[in-house]
Amino acid sequence: MLEIKDMSIHYGRIQAIDGLSITVEEGEVVTLIGANGAGKTSTMRAVAGLLSLSHGSILLEGEDITKLKGHRRVQRGISLAPEGRGIFPAMTVMENLDMGAYGRRDKAGIKEDLDRVFDLFPRIKERLNQKGGTMSGGEQQMLAIGRALMSRPRILLLDEPSMGLAPQFIRQVFTIIRQVNEQGTTVLLVEQNANQALALADRAYVLETGQITNAGTGQEMLANPAIKEAYLGVA
Repeated sequence: MLEIKDMSIHYGRIQAIDGLSITVEEGEVVTLIGANGAGKTSTMRAVAGLLSLSHGSILLEGEDITKLKGHRRVQRGISLAPEGRGIFPAMTVMENLDMGAYGRRDKAGIKEDLDRVFDLFPRIKERLNQKGGTMSGGEQQMLAIGRALMSRPRILLLDEPSMGLAPQFIRQVFTIIRQVNEQGTTVLLVEQNANQALALADRAYVLETGQITNAGTGQEMLANPAIKEAYLGVA
């Protein structure tokens, strides 16, 4: 469904991604794990159309979308819930959700997706007129995912959804990611909580200094001694 082929990204003279190639099949949860600075967020931003590639290509269902603008990728079914949530703090919860559906004209479909978001995040429904910036970190993360879902994505990009959250919110976020996937949305996940991410993922890639160094199923990664030591805190 999604294929990244030999992708390289530079920030000036600094190379953030070096020849990265990964695939995401329809219906999967695929996770990228790696240390801070490994290039995970750069990868997600490139897929979303927010970063230009120095080399390589990005394909969606076999079609090259490397040069496609970010808003066109949203229309094609790629939506990003970014690292740090990126909600509009001065806007209400409802206004943030409306922004997720920006560009859509199918009123019935928008209402259907709004109801879906409310089913997934009842707390959001209780705070529709509250300014996004006054919500807790966990609530803001729910809003960020809900806003991304309002574009009705076929591929949902989630960048560090558990960052800075209390344990009860982390458990809830991962439960919701599983529900979203079971409802038919493909997920590409970047996550610092490697244990939770690998337990959820169908497949996983390890990213180190801009290169893929290991790949396998989530369960294979959980059982890999090197992965356990480096990312799961198990000696």
